[in-house]
Amino acid sequence: MIGFFKYLKGYLRIKVWGFSPERFMNLCSNRGILLWEIVRDEDTYYMNISINGFYKLRPIVKKTGTKVAILEKYGLPFFLPLLQKRKIFLAGMLLSVAFWMWSSLYVWDIEISGNYQITQDVFESFLKEQQVKVGMRKSGLDIEELEKEIRREFPQVTWTSARLTGTRLQIAVKENDAPMIEDALEEEETGKDLVSQYQGTIVSMIVRNGVPMAAIGDTVEKGTLLVDGKVPVYNEDGTVREYQLVNADADIVIEHTRTFRGTLPFDYIKKEYTGRIRKRYFLKVGEKEWKIPQERPFLIYDSVIKESRPLLFQKLSIPVYFGSVTHREYQNVEYEYTLEEARDLLNEKLRLFLTSLEEKGVQIIEKNVRIDTNDGMWVIEGSFLVREAAGKSVDTTIPDTGAQETSW
Repeated sequence: MIGFFKYLKGYLRIKVWGFSPERFMNLCSNRGILLWEIVRDEDTYYMNISINGFYKLRPIVKKTGTKVAILEKYGLPFFLPLLQKRKIFLAGMLLSVAFWMWSSLYVWDIEISGNYQITQDVFESFLKEQQVKVGMRKSGLDIEELEKEIRREFPQVTWTSARLTGTRLQIAVKENDAPMIEDALEEEETGKDLVSQYQGTIVSMIVRNGVPMAAIGDTVEKGTLLVDGKVPVYNEDGTVREYQLVNADADIVIEHTRTFRGTLPFDYIKKEYTGRIRKRYFLKVGEKEWKIPQERPFLIYDSVIKESRPLLFQKLSIPVYFGSVTHREYQNVEYEYTLEEARDLLNEKLRLFLTSLEEKGVQIIEKNVRIDTNDGMWVIEGSFLVREAAGKSVDTTIPDTGAQETSW
């Protein structure tokens, strides 16, 4: 703090030498002239002195027979005259401070966290309906009312907090992730069956819950009931008294045939760049954007965008961006695939298909693939004998045991 006041008043770095520098410093001390940061170099002394103290040195210098020279000038009194000579710099600094103060009155960034069930787009649309947006004045924002509207609009939100940090509006919410009791009760009341999604032969079957309705070696159709979710409860005479509904659970593997078909046209379009390039610059503030120049550069072209954000605006959370867009002209040229190119591309499609099957745990037993031409295109077709996990969960149908008793 003392150094700050010294800077405001201004001070000098001086050099003292001659007949008696030590007596010079003693007299300065006796007359209340402050000297600091004193350094000795043989018979020469270097020290700091205030501006007012420097004007009082003349009689002391004559009396001690010393010499004094100014080495450096520090402080605001020496800095302000330099600013008067640099009017453009001073104007720029004042404008920067004014812009800084003006921009601090607005909201330039909105940060939303904790929303998992509510998508970002839905939340942003809600904020726009509430007139909460980037570029609004802070004075027009009612934090408490915004929190109430969020809880009112989204019942799944159990807690919300909104606060302003600088020019950033931070909204944090907490959603109710507990399972609904009604859903759990409904699941217990319905029960689930397992049916086949494929037509094929069962090669493996391990039932953990439910009544098996098929066995290993059976050939089943698509939609065939594999495991029943109705477990019968018998009377003493062997008739069915009621059914207990469960969620059927089993590991079932079915051997069946999968097919694949991929196509590729004989010809294709390829970009060929002409070498002509146009560059335009843009400035973007929030959702508004200005481009220079505005006209369309070429008939057919693609664009490469380079965007940057000044560090000052990034620290202030002000959405100001500038950059350039490079437009490159190209022509669409038509080519035909060779047999080798077509085979490579079709085999790549087949490889991606087989990879997707392996990722799902499908075991490929046999495969038969051929490449042909048909209707102006290359065609790859394949049939694969696979072993795949089966068992699609569907709701159990509850029979009327009172109308007709079933014996097992």
